[in-house]
Amino acid sequence: MGKPLSLDLRSRLVAAVSGGMSRRGAADRFGVSAASAVRWVEAVNRTGTVEAKPQGGDTRSHRIEAFSAVILAAVAAQKDISLVELAEMLRTEHGASFAASTVWRCLDRHGMTFKKNSARSRAGAARRRRPAPGLVRSPA
Repeated sequence: MGKPLSLDLRSRLVAAVSGGMSRRGAADRFGVSAASAVRWVEAVNRTGTVEAKPQGGDTRSHRIEAFSAVILAAVAAQKDISLVELAEMLRTEHGASFAASTVWRCLDRHGMTFKKNSARSRAGAARRRRPAPGLVRSPA
């Protein structure tokens, strides 16, 4: 997503429209789309300011956060439950449909990570974990 156009440009366009110029004419004069000019003038009429609205951010996590206690309780009850099983449980028991990735992001926000520990360490070489005893030279 691109950056919003400057506050100076927005205020000059709105001032031109307030001075009697049409919205399309002001859009042509300042080199912006007619739709932008219409939105900016409407924003001034509605809110009194031409500042751009905030961009980006999370707008949908509140849906799954409503079920975070249920998810965390299910993980506590069954440690090895999969993300797909959690999503299916939410769908069948609560009527809420979420992708497994959404469930993962909820767990991640709550600090539920599944990192490897010493009990589940990485696989090593199948043989010869140590060098052959005859080939190791001891310091002289």
